[in-house]
Amino acid sequence: MLSFLPGPVRGTLAALLLFANTLIWCWFLFIAALVKLCLPFKPVRKVCNQVLNWVAEAWITCNSGWMWLTQKTQWDLRGREQLKYDGWYLVTSNHQSWVDILALQHTLNRRMPFFKFFLKQELIWVPVIGLCWWALDFPFMKRYSKAYLAKHPEKKGQDTLTTRKACEKFRDVPVAVFNFLEGTRFTQAKHDQQNSPFRYLLKPKAGGIAFVLDAMGSQLKSMVNITIHYPAGSPSFWAFLCGDVPKVVIRYQLQDIPQDFLGKDYHNDEAYRLAFQQWINQLWQEKDATLAELHRQYSARP
Repeated sequence: MLSFLPGPVRGTLAALLLFANTLIWCWFLFIAALVKLCLPFKPVRKVCNQVLNWVAEAWITCNSGWMWLTQKTQWDLRGREQLKYDGWYLVTSNHQSWVDILALQHTLNRRMPFFKFFLKQELIWVPVIGLCWWALDFPFMKRYSKAYLAKHPEKKGQDTLTTRKACEKFRDVPVAVFNFLEGTRFTQAKHDQQNSPFRYLLKPKAGGIAFVLDAMGSQLKSMVNITIHYPAGSPSFWAFLCGDVPKVVIRYQLQDIPQDFLGKDYHNDEAYRLAFQQWINQLWQEKDATLAELHRQYSARP
């Protein structure tokens, strides 16, 4: 509606709306989180969790509102119809820009459960945000280094046990656990530094999602493999706010997770680790081919 305004004006307005939206909804989040913290009884927690998820989804809905108001981005989306709001999913995607998170939230809100990220246990102490993550049941994991385990062998396996305990709350609640396999945003400099064998992707890091599958076992049976492409080039967050992203192309692929990969020890089972890495590399080869086709398809358009 406001696409007639100059880009910087739209960007400033979008930033203000994003800030105001966050400021408004965070108070509802904090209140429900404090009730959950002070009254840690199962019936109370259940109600609070429903409220918290509703607040998170309402925040995303309002973000979609200011995006519709300030931008005229075209969305080319395929594959969302396979997803269910009450499903359990492991979700991964290529990572090109900070815009990816907003794009995925915008296109998947209320079509699948709210994304949950595995976080380092120390992050729970981050002021304000740590409380939000805790309130929204983001799993906090405790990882021990090889050097630490060499000195304290009795701690071996404790990181996985701690994470499994943190994930017990997901047994009866649909969840979408998200992980960027590349671990960082794609840039040509990073690509060259890695000597990546893929044309449009960085090397995938298999350990992260292997740890998730080890911790959550048979709860996660399906993967949503997402491919994001920006035909005009990877945008900055400011460019997105200014409405300078004419088109976003997203492909969603739902696929089964091989049963042999559930509940296995990635770090200590060499045969499993090799097989899992081969599976991830195969996924990445297919994703690279999909990106190559999208580059060809959209570069050929006038």
